[in-house]
Formats: sequence, structure tokens, C-alpha cells
Amino acid sequence: MSETMVTVVGNVASQPIYQEKSTGGVTRFRIAVTARRFDRVQQAWKDAGTSFFTVWARRTLAANVASCVTVGEPVLVQGRLRLREGELEDRRWMSADIDAMAVGHDLSRGTAAFRRMSRTEQEPGSTPGATIGPTPSSTQEPAPPAPDPAADPPPLLTPEPI
Repeated sequence: MSETMVTVVGNVASQPIYQEKSTGGVTRFRIAVTARRFDRVQQAWKDAGTSFFTVWARRTLAANVASCVTVGEPVLVQGRLRLREGELEDRRWMSADIDAMAVGHDLSRGTAAFRRMSRTEQEPGSTPGATIGPTPSSTQEPAPPAPDPAADPPPLLTPEPI
């Protein structure tokens, strides 16, 4: 049986929750996806219904999502769609979950800065108790040197006369 792969674009609807498991870290959050339709009568875009998905990220992706994603941010999620249903206290429920393979910010609605992790930070179990992600000292760039008041100022760019 083949799996259903999906890519959804929406907004983070709940704060990502990171938990350490015996198989590695797991992060869970909800994403809200609202379809928009153009209403020809009113000549305006209208929001259609909103779908909510529970996103599950594992291992290194889990740690990175937990440290980078917050409520309200626009994201793209790609992964396997799983539909679950059950019964709790005589009430039936259904859940649409995505086992994420990739999660990223939607750069059509904002900017982001990417920081590559070193190999030792990426490998699960490489260093017991090591934190995943860049250390504060590695993310801080050295301060630019203070300008020397004795040095000549840089030339100003002025338009040349015609």
C-alpha cells in the first residue's frame, strides 16, 4: 500500500511541544490551513473553511522545529498523511495527522535566517546530554571593529554633474 504524501501551507496554531522519547525527540504542533476563493460576484477574495492538522516531527527535525517555530508563523509542512479515528466516552473522533519529513517557514510571507548545524549536533546519540542546535557562542558573530576617528571617512557617493 502506498502512502499519501502531502504538502500543506498554513499558520502554526499551537505552540510546538518537544518530548524526549526512547527512540529520540518528538515535537508536536497544530497547523491551520485556510483555503481562499475568489468571489466573482463581490470581486474579492474570501476565506473558505479552515482545516487543522496535527504535525509530528521526529529526531533532529523535532529539535529544530521546537527551537525555530512559534504560534502564528506561516509554515510549509511536507510529510505522510495519516487519518486516525477512535471513540472516547461514547463520542467518535477523527484526526488528520502529518508525519513531517520537512518543515520550513513560508518565505512568500516573510524572511528567515538559516543556520546549518554541525555534524556532531545532527547525529542522534553522538554526545549524551548534548543539546541539539547551535550553541550561543557559535551563533554570535564578532562585533564589527569600532570606526577609527583618526582615519579618513569613506568618500560619499554623489551624483556627477551632467
